[in-house]
Amino acid sequence: MVVKSVDAVDALRRRGSVYERFGVHPIINGNGTQTILGGSIMEPEVAEAMAEASRTMVVLEELNEAAGQLIAEHTGAEAGLVTSGAAAGLTLQAAAVVAGEDPERIALLPEAAHDRNQIVIKSSHDSEFTQAWRQGGARLVWVGNEETCHDWEIESAISGETVALGFIASRWHPDSFEGLSKFVEIAHGHGLPLLVDAAAMLPPAENLRRFIEYGADLVSYSGGKAIKAPQSTGILCGRADLIAAAKLNASPHYSIGRPMKVAREEIVGLMAALELYVRRDHEADMRRWFSEGRTIVDAVIEIPGVTATIEQDDWLRPVPEVSIAFTSEWGGRSAEAIVNALAEGDPPIIIEASRRDDEDIFINPHGLMPGEAELIAERLQVEFEAG
Repeated sequence: MVVKSVDAVDALRRRGSVYERFGVHPIINGNGTQTILGGSIMEPEVAEAMAEASRTMVVLEELNEAAGQLIAEHTGAEAGLVTSGAAAGLTLQAAAVVAGEDPERIALLPEAAHDRNQIVIKSSHDSEFTQAWRQGGARLVWVGNEETCHDWEIESAISGETVALGFIASRWHPDSFEGLSKFVEIAHGHGLPLLVDAAAMLPPAENLRRFIEYGADLVSYSGGKAIKAPQSTGILCGRADLIAAAKLNASPHYSIGRPMKVAREEIVGLMAALELYVRRDHEADMRRWFSEGRTIVDAVIEIPGVTATIEQDDWLRPVPEVSIAFTSEWGGRSAEAIVNALAEGDPPIIIEASRRDDEDIFINPHGLMPGEAELIAERLQVEFEAG
């Protein structure tokens, strides 16, 4: 059944009534799974599992153990832990390699009780999230430049003060699994663990196991993006000894991770969402995203000065995105002005002006509900034709 755009608006009003009760405006999210927009929409089964969990008390250590076993099963890791988001997972990674299971060192964090606290990382991997490693007591040693990093530079940066190598898996830098494999080789050649931030590297679903298969020792994923768990959750998986150390540095223990508490309802929500994710028909998701993208492209492709395509790549753009660019024929408003107009509409539509030189606007359909692609297509067509 095709859902019309007007029906999509009515459905948004119904789903978002609790927000409107408090004066908050529900949005149509054409911008993927960004935290600033709340991540993703949980499946009803996840919300039901959380509600059920809220009515009963358990010992958190037992629940964490069960969750860890489930995570290990589905990631191929030795052990796992539910964290309060992927960034919290990075802080616990650092704490695990800097303080380990030593009570005195754990109590001192984020100050390190010794000089062996360095994580070596490529300069091209710099991001807002590397602060999370520093929060866990690590000192970051940057090597190379924003574009290149030679193996010898990594090797020469490793010293007696190095506790790990760090790898940020991101759509925004040129590294891929080939680069990861080399980093693993260097780290393990020096008897060091490799820590990976893979927060947004799902889909493809194969990536849930791929980083461990490549030899990473600790991997942090977001729970609130593709997995559709509560936005406040994440997955940390890896070597059993390092997960054991991460647990001691995490809540409910009195440690650096105490403020990063994960409620029992959230842990159960992550577990339920993970089970759904591994059983999900990912090919059907891909077909739906392509179809929604095609709806948008077809609506604007004939407008003078506008080009529109669908782009998909397992590393750079795993979810098929609509890529819109203005040619020399375009005489209308800027991409930013059009994006702002959509955000100020009723209902607000959130898409993004691109940071790429060959692209002006992109639309990610991951968070779209039935009929919302049609609504975006209609609104974009109006804005483009208005110039």
